[in-house]
Amino acid sequence: MKDEKEQVRSSEAGKRNIKPAKGSTEDDEMDTEDDVSTEESVFVMPGDFVGTTEEFRAGNGTYVNVADIHSLGTGYVKIDRKSRTISIVSQTSTPPEITEGDIIVGNVVNMRDSVALVEIGAIKGKGEREFQTNGAAAIHVSNVKDSYVKNLGQEFALSDIVKAKVINTQNMRLSTDGENLGVMKAYCSKCRSDLVKDNNRLKCPECGRVEKRKISSDYGTGIF
Repeated sequence: MKDEKEQVRSSEAGKRNIKPAKGSTEDDEMDTEDDVSTEESVFVMPGDFVGTTEEFRAGNGTYVNVADIHSLGTGYVKIDRKSRTISIVSQTSTPPEITEGDIIVGNVVNMRDSVALVEIGAIKGKGEREFQTNGAAAIHVSNVKDSYVKNLGQEFALSDIVKAKVINTQNMRLSTDGENLGVMKAYCSKCRSDLVKDNNRLKCPECGRVEKRKISSDYGTGIF
C-alpha cells in the first residue's frame, strides 16, 4: 500500500511539472539564473499535493501532512530553487487585508478543549498572497454550528483544512456555522490517508476507520 501511495504522489507531481530539487553543487550553479520560478501552468486548489519534504521546504500557502506538502489555497506553484522552498501564490499585486465577513481557508494547527486554532492560508476573492495576521485565528466551540457541541474533537482535528467566516478581526475569531463552512479535507487519525465523505460521516478507504467532523458541503471538491 505504501508503494502505491508513492506512485500516486509521483504521478501527481509529474502532472504538475514540479521539478525535484537538485542536489549537486554543479546543478546549483546552473540554477543561479533561475533560482526562483513560478510554474504558471501549475494551478492548484486547497488540499492539492505539490511536493514532498524530501524535495522542498514548505513555504507560504502550504502545509505538511506527514512528509507530503499540500496547498492551503488556490493559486500557482512557486519554487525557490536556491532555498529549496515551494509556495503557493496568486497573480494579484496588492497584499490582501482580512476584514469581518471574509471567507478564509486554513489549516488546524492546534486543538484545545474549547478552541480550534487555525493558520489562515487564503482569503476568498482576495488572492493568496502573504498577509498580516496576529498569530493563529480561533474557532470557539460556540461558533462551530447552530447546535450544541459537546466535544470539539468530533468537529475538527489537527491538519484539517477548514473553510470559515471571519466574525471578529480584533482577536481573529472564526465561525463555521453554515452549510458551506467547515472541514474541506481531513486525514485518518490512524493511518493518515485522505478521508472520503460517507453521508454525514468521513470514512478511511484504507483502514475503514469512521470519523466525525463538522463537514463543509464542499468537502473533497477543492472548491473555495
